[in-house]
Amino acid sequence: MKSLEEATAPIQLINIVQHLIHEDGTFPNNSRLPLLIYKSALQATDRKTVEELFESNRWINSWEGGIFDYHHYHSTAHEVLAVTSGNARIQFGGPGGIAISLDQGDVAIIPAGVAHKCLESAADFKVVGAYPEGQLYNILYGKDGERPVADENIKSLPLPESDPILGFDGPLMKNWRLS
Repeated sequence: MKSLEEATAPIQLINIVQHLIHEDGTFPNNSRLPLLIYKSALQATDRKTVEELFESNRWINSWEGGIFDYHHYHSTAHEVLAVTSGNARIQFGGPGGIAISLDQGDVAIIPAGVAHKCLESAADFKVVGAYPEGQLYNILYGKDGERPVADENIKSLPLPESDPILGFDGPLMKNWRLS
């Protein structure tokens, strides 16, 4: 495992944007935990560095690729997406949700239940994604019959042990702390 200094070297000062996205009738979204966007969070955006950073903070099962062009969500895992190249407009919360532009170096931390979809992207757009240690993702589409099982999964899902970028004392821990 890397030292704290080595693990935080690719990180720069970040601006955090948060959105609490409520249930919309089709998608459960998450009225307890906000979607967090860390703008310009990463200086180093190569896949290996991002994966090592996530892993050092106990976010695992990483992958690289794009974001689906249809609304979907996970009920059994939270998800982090770091933009490693290009840019895109992502919609969160379903068809009536918010659209956010993400650029290289931005990081989105998506609570379980929050629908997301790529609306448009540059040809070179890529993200590295990962999930908290101990959580295995599923993919749900807002179809009849998914709920209330999905709602129960989301409600009982534990919080991650650490922020995927800044570790145990990172902003995720403060923003997702439940009273």
